[in-house]
Amino acid sequence: MEAGIRKVTVDDEGAVALTLAKAFHDDPVMAILFGGSVPQPAATRFFARMAHMQIPHGEVYATSGNEAAAVWAPPGRWKVPNVEIAKNTPAFLRIFGLRFVANLSILMLLEKNHPEEPHYYLEFLGTDPAHQGHGLGSALMQPMIDRCDREGLGAYLESSKEANLGFYGRFGFEVTKIINHKAGVPQWLMWRDPR
Repeated sequence: MEAGIRKVTVDDEGAVALTLAKAFHDDPVMAILFGGSVPQPAATRFFARMAHMQIPHGEVYATSGNEAAAVWAPPGRWKVPNVEIAKNTPAFLRIFGLRFVANLSILMLLEKNHPEEPHYYLEFLGTDPAHQGHGLGSALMQPMIDRCDREGLGAYLESSKEANLGFYGRFGFEVTKIINHKAGVPQWLMWRDPR
């Protein structure tokens, strides 16, 4: 890993979750999940749960001061097992309330369109807005892109902002499909072949 980039442990969960909640404060798909705006306390609890499920796989990274974080899933580990969904349902119900059931349809749509071939899945990448524009997102991306190339594996992500397509494009990601959520909110599915 590049200097200043480290693997996240359970001790970092809260700080990483707060960073991602700040980064996704204006995310259109997150706004659907929360029914309008993205409340930081609830979003922080959501990202803490998501990080908690991926940290054991060893592919969650952050900058040294948790200014930016990336949650990756290794090949074969992108899909949240039903047992994990069941185990985490009480927490998700506290976070989303009755919206949790409707939110499962978004998860199912994303799973239905997820590629089957082995790949690394970038579940979340975010930088605290106070630290954006300093190359932290790129610093988190490059080591995993290099790893994909070394291992001959693809990489996949879903971008919920059109403005981010150019950033991901610089790393070789290409839009393979656009899906539309409620109220016509689009999400761009992006794939990168190894080089």
